[in-house]
Formats: sequence, C-alpha cells, structure tokens
Amino acid sequence: MKTKMIQTTLRTGLFCTLILILVNCKKDSTVIIPTPSLNYATFTDSRDGKTYKYIKIGSLNWMAENLAYKTASDSWYSWDSEAENAKYGRLYTWEAAKQAVPTGWHLPTDEEWKQLEMSLGMSQSEADKVDIQGTNEGKKLKSTIGWGDNGNGTDEVGFNALPGGMRTNSGSYFVNGWYGYWWSATEGENSRIWVRHLTFYNSEVYRSLSFKEDAYSIRCVKD
Repeated sequence: MKTKMIQTTLRTGLFCTLILILVNCKKDSTVIIPTPSLNYATFTDSRDGKTYKYIKIGSLNWMAENLAYKTASDSWYSWDSEAENAKYGRLYTWEAAKQAVPTGWHLPTDEEWKQLEMSLGMSQSEADKVDIQGTNEGKKLKSTIGWGDNGNGTDEVGFNALPGGMRTNSGSYFVNGWYGYWWSATEGENSRIWVRHLTFYNSEVYRSLSFKEDAYSIRCVKD
C-alpha cells in the first residue's frame, strides 16, 4: 500500500510539472535561435599590406570593412584625421573609387546591392524602390557598436556596416559616426551614381542617386 501511495504521488507531481511547463510555454512562445557563427576569411591588399576581413552573404563575397587604400588623389579620412577615423576607412569620389579597388575585387553594382538586401529578407519590389527600402535590413547590416545615439545594429550576416559619413564636393565633412554611405558601380540618370546609405535613427536601407564628386565609403565584392 505504501509503495502504491508513493507511485501515485510521483505521478501527480510529474503531471503538475508538465502542466506548469505547458502553461509557461503558452505565455511565452518565443523560441530563441542561436546566431550562427560568422565565417570570415581574410584578404591582404598587396599595394599597402593592409588585411581585410570578408564574408560570403548569399552568393557574393563582401568585404566586411570599408576600404582604406590611399589613391593618388581624391580620397580622404573624415575631417582629414587618420588617427581618429581610420576605423571607418577612406572616403572616395566615384572616379577615385574605381581606381582604389584592389585586383580580384570590384565595386558592387546596383543589382549586387539588391542581392545583398534580398538575402536579408527584402522583396524584389522593395529592393527596386528609390529612397527608403524594406523594414529592418539596414539594422541587420549595421555594426553592433560605433553608431551615434545608440543607433547600432545587429550585424546578423557579418557585413559590419560602419558610419563613415561623407565629404561633399566643396570639401565639407558631414555625419561621421551617424551615417554610412557606399558607392555602387552603376550609373543612373543625369550621370549620377546609385548609392546606399544607412542612418543611426532607423532600420531601413536608403537607395538614391548621388553626384560623382561627393566622397563616400567603399565596400568591395570579390570577382
């Protein structure tokens, strides 16, 4: 009899435990999926010996850092300060950007930027838009530190987008630490170039046309 009572008590306790688990699961059905490890490779630019990380996102290999190669002209660190801004890479006019790309790499086309965005969940129709695109794809691209006013991202695919700001064709620097701008290789109407930019204050991606004489950051894609 005593043995049967113990067995009954154990069954009752187990049943209550299962009920509690089910109730708690119903209250919070969120499943936490661990972020996969990021598999970076490295590349050394033979021209100046600088080594860059790069990573495969979708079908393309993207540099995970902004280019920092010094061209003969028309490339600068923000505010002309390498000591403070080397982490952001250099800013290039479009013509200088085409010259700065190392052998075996190229400036991404507008279509390759779209491939990147769609690999993060953006639809084709959103990727084709001018100005604001998508929902949270920009946040997925932004680095987890370094953006002003706590505007950091989640860097889910290892792109590590950094806010290098821009330099206007008049020589003024703007929004370093707050915005990031990147060239494409694709020319649009009125001889302007398709660019992408991210901001500290939202999670979307911006696609717009810009003047060749302004200076932006570079991300290269492997040939």
